[in-house]
Amino acid sequence: MKRSPFLILAAIAALACAANALEHASVPTAIALQNAGTSARPSATDLQARTDKLIENQHRDDEALEEYERVEHQVDRTGGAAPRVLEDKLYRIVPTGTGTLKILLREDGRDVDPAAYRQQLQSWREVLELMLKPDDPRTKSAYAKAQKKKQDRVELVAATRQAYIQNWLPPETINGRVCDVIDLTPDPNFHPKNIYQDAMTHVTAKIWVDRASLQLSRAEAHVTKDLSIGGGILGKLYKGGVFSFEQAEVAPGIWLPIRYQFDYSARKFLFLVEEHQVIEVSQYRHDGPPKQALTVAINDLASGKMFTAGQ
Repeated sequence: MKRSPFLILAAIAALACAANALEHASVPTAIALQNAGTSARPSATDLQARTDKLIENQHRDDEALEEYERVEHQVDRTGGAAPRVLEDKLYRIVPTGTGTLKILLREDGRDVDPAAYRQQLQSWREVLELMLKPDDPRTKSAYAKAQKKKQDRVELVAATRQAYIQNWLPPETINGRVCDVIDLTPDPNFHPKNIYQDAMTHVTAKIWVDRASLQLSRAEAHVTKDLSIGGGILGKLYKGGVFSFEQAEVAPGIWLPIRYQFDYSARKFLFLVEEHQVIEVSQYRHDGPPKQALTVAINDLASGKMFTAGQ
């Protein structure tokens, strides 16, 4: 997937917004509660308990995702009223302990060659074996980078406490489930301290929270003004870009992404980039941490069979 780093900033901002809104849902005003369609105003204690549970759920979901494999169908199209497909790929996404590895299954309607698929499985096995060697410098580096990403997310979420103003909207029903809806707009008094925080000042967001399970069901971010990277020298993400994703329950109490959509225009150095991509996610399976996932990889190699992806 040819992912521009510019929209990733917007996407991170949207996810951070979602976490922030959930964390601050314990202090909505009486008007906000009324707009949200709440028939009986919960006590402050009840609101705090629900908020704590929602945050706990999202943290658990984030941790669980690192141990699940899944199938991703990625389709890139042109823009305009009559878009055409530029690229159509099907991947098996497998966990490595410090991230994921993409195993190509199908490209533009053609299954990958069995020998090429087996080579990808072998690469997965080798990565997992490496992750089980804690004294190896490569393993230490991989885990350090993974930990840094987690810490960056924590700091970004903390910054959203000052970065956004919340507005509770009337509830909506998604897939038969009632969701509370929260709109987030940048606070003009916020002063960003790094490029990620600066991205938040260029983005508005909207989130849908499943009322019954207290899980994040949907999030959407809109780029409202051009975002320059490196003073505009490295590139620019143009106004109008949109990032969205949806989650659903894939195992009891575990909600994970089932759809992403990217629509944006950007400039990377001197090159203009326009991307319209949809990623549909399915066939979640818990492979576990590296030691357990290694067993899956070994068994897949021993079977000699191609992976079957449902359509």
